[in-house]
Parts: sequence; C-alpha cells; structure tokens
Amino acid sequence: MNITKNAPLAMVTGASRGIGRAIAEALAGAGYDLILTCCHTLPELQEAAASLEEKYGITCTAVTADASDPSAIEKIFSSLDHLDVLVNNAGISYIGLLTDMSVDEWQHIINTNLSSCFYTSRLAIPLMLQKHSGRIINISSVWGNVGASMEVAYSASKGGVNSFTKALAKELAPSNIQVNAISCGVIDTAMNHCFSPEEMDALREEIPADRLGQPEEVGQLVLQLIQAPTYLTGQILTLDGGWQ
Repeated sequence: MNITKNAPLAMVTGASRGIGRAIAEALAGAGYDLILTCCHTLPELQEAAASLEEKYGITCTAVTADASDPSAIEKIFSSLDHLDVLVNNAGISYIGLLTDMSVDEWQHIINTNLSSCFYTSRLAIPLMLQKHSGRIINISSVWGNVGASMEVAYSASKGGVNSFTKALAKELAPSNIQVNAISCGVIDTAMNHCFSPEEMDALREEIPADRLGQPEEVGQLVLQLIQAPTYLTGQILTLDGGWQ
C-alpha cells in the first residue's frame, strides 16, 4: 500500500457504494488518506478511489477483503504502521422468516455485520495506542435498537454492534480512543431496493421527517463524530428522521 504519515489515515469497510462511499467522500474532503475495502465490487471501489484522489489530492487505497474473514482483515493490517480512524460499515441483510434461514446464512450475517467489528478493531487498537488517540465508529441500524420482524439475524447483529460499541468504549476511554456508533434509519441505498415502491411509500409515511435519509448525511455525521470532543464516547446516535 502506498501510505505515508503526512496525513491522517482512515479505514472504511464496505466502501464501494451507498453509505460507505459517502463516508469515504466526507473523510477525503476533510483531508484524510483512505483505505477502502469491499467484498465483491472492486471495479466500483477502484473508480471511487481514483475519483477521490483526483478531487481531493489524497492517497486512497482500494482493497478487496471479505469483512467476515479474519485472515483477509489481518492481511490488510499487516502493512499498516498507523491508523487514526476506523469506520466499520460493511454489512449485509436477510429478509425472511427465521425458520426459513439456514445456519450458514445466520452465521454469514453475524460474521459480516458483527464479528467484522471485532476483526478490525482488535488490529486497529494497537496502532491507535501508539499515539494515545483514535476514533472507532460503527455503522449500526435502528433495528439493532428495537428489532424488526423478518430481519431477526440483521437485528441481532446490529444489537450486538451497539453493545460492542458501548463495552469497547469503556475499555478504551482511559487510552483516549473514542468508540461510537450511528444507528441508521431508512437510508436511500441499494440495500433497500428490495422493497417495492408501495412499500417504500408506506415506510416514508411512518417517518416524521417525511423522507428517506441520504448516505451523505451519514457521512457528515461520521465526520462530526471524529471532530467531536473526546469526552463523547460509548454513544449510539440515532439518525432516522425521528422515526423510532
């Protein structure tokens, strides 16, 4: 990886599109060099990386890595000697009855959405301890707060992310490393394209803000968390237009 210590460095998982790409854009605009990962959409990620480098004059490295595979994460970190910000954004969903779900499907959801936060954080923390500072931000969901029928595995994984965030924040606070999460409501991304227009209209009517959230709004909030006072840690910030 072509990484220097001339600029702060951030890693964003699941960054080829949607929320992850918007987070990368926000960080690039703030002057961060970036490591961006994805699992299946490397051409899109490479295009995003090249665009961010040209637009903001940063260094941006695109890497294929399955967030649910600890060896893939270890390979990325093996070439790093510093890291200032980690954004755990990689995630997948499953919509259907719990009784129709296979053990492998359950495990894939848990590994991608929850275990991946462990795989990255355990390797990022030693790098942050070197500077006695760092920020870890986990992208969660309102379903982790309240649960959703037909999305039991997803809800369980995001609930786990919330508890992971709170517990790790307590562990790292003495080391001046802040850990927070953003609990997203309905954000206008490809993950929600499985719903019909009628279903999306019904969802929109439930949201007091009367609209879907935009990925750029999540990116803005990530940046605000990075720039927030260091006393802000262990928090789950809900970004849902007043929905839940």
